[in-house]
Amino acid sequence: MTADAITWNAPNDPHPARLASQRSYAAVAKGDLAEWLTVYAEDAVLEDPVGPSMFDPEGRGHHGHAGISAFWEQAIAPIASFAFEINDSFANPGSNTCANIGRIKTSFPDGSFTVTDLIMVYVVDDAGRVTSMRAYWEPDRTMATFTEPA
Repeated sequence: MTADAITWNAPNDPHPARLASQRSYAAVAKGDLAEWLTVYAEDAVLEDPVGPSMFDPEGRGHHGHAGISAFWEQAIAPIASFAFEINDSFANPGSNTCANIGRIKTSFPDGSFTVTDLIMVYVVDDAGRVTSMRAYWEPDRTMATFTEPA
């Protein structure tokens, strides 16, 4: 997996939260957990999706690098490839937050795939590391896109 798995059709000024989101997508696309963790603060909280889900039954989020690593093993490591398409991004100057609107094609080792339409909200600290990432998407809508291998 490589960074060419990212299509950025959105504003692209060097806002700290936007840059952090791009670093996050690149690390996921490369399948590099160590690099992905460098994007996140030690006490970060990741909610993907927000609320109770198959990845987080209680809906409390994944806390710190240990929780985020556990999420990676469950939700990211089993995937053969990710293709990110970001179609809009909102990051006001002077804020530490960015909201990206896009879709992610998730391909499985057998060639099947799903497509997730979502909004991802990133909050960063003064060092540009993510303190909160909240992904708003509906698992049932994603599963409705499941496509068998060709």
